Amino acid sequence: MKYFITGGAGFLGASLVKKLVSEKRNVTVFDNCSRGNLKRLEDIQHKIKFIDGDIRSEEKVIQASAGHNVFIHLAAINGTELFYKKPQEVLDVSVRGILNSIEASKKNNIKFFILASSSEVYQTPKTIPTREDVELIIPDIFNPRYSYGGGKIISELICLNYYKDFFEKMIIFRPHNVYGPDMGWEHVIPQIINNIKESKKSNKGYFRIKGNGKQKRAFIFIDDFTEALTTLMFKGMHRNIYHIGNSEEITIIELVKEILKIMQLDLKIQTMENPKGETTRRCPETSKITELGYKKRTELKDGLIKVVNWYLKNEK
Repeated sequence: MKYFITGGAGFLGASLVKKLVSEKRNVTVFDNCSRGNLKRLEDIQHKIKFIDGDIRSEEKVIQASAGHNVFIHLAAINGTELFYKKPQEVLDVSVRGILNSIEASKKNNIKFFILASSSEVYQTPKTIPTREDVELIIPDIFNPRYSYGGGKIISELICLNYYKDFFEKMIIFRPHNVYGPDMGWEHVIPQIINNIKESKKSNKGYFRIKGNGKQKRAFIFIDDFTEALTTLMFKGMHRNIYHIGNSEEITIIELVKEILKIMQLDLKIQTMENPKGETTRRCPETSKITELGYKKRTELKDGLIKVVNWYLKNEK
């Protein structure tokens, strides 16, 4: 089997690539590294094929994916900060990306397709823990935050309906708050670490967090995420949607306190009003993935120690 992975130099993609390579699998990474970073793959670069390409170029995607058996579409612009700053680009990558990926699969007769969706398709779900079959929502069409969630909803619709009877195996997964070393700077955990460092340097004695701190999330460590993803790749059912996440919740204020404890600092925490469109609580129901044999291995405290230490050592 030959695996074609878009966004393979990204946080999630690089972890998956390393896992597949460790299993002696044939992997091609397609990425323009606008947000991905080849340094994530430098220790295995000689074991993969890398193609520098933009997912928005249909011709390039078709040409690059020829001869593969499995198409794994991870390419996207993620990070809440970027949803507000670059909604046009977020949507452009999402919509053109999924159309080009589906078209390339059809033209190259790739019958196995996997799509990375997101927990953002729920926004603020009505039920917690949230099952895969609840309704998908865009609460405010004018709010640029929903550019990412909207793009993922479109991607799911296209995956399930555009070439409905073409794929022999087509799976959608929705990751929930994956964290780990080298995840970028636009996500909640590295932003908290960075804010704490800046506050320490300025001797303020306090630092601010976005929102009131009462928001609840359920985090999954990158190694556990990758284990779950490879499990559903080989054991998941055709035309099925799976959550990849953890059902144990923590408030953001508790998360901050845990990070402060790891950094051995005693700073006051200042909160503010939640940003418009902020989801107050998100937690997946994960029985579908656990029934395939996946089991969580990393506790949040242990994972946070690895993440904090990485960001302290790699400030630049």
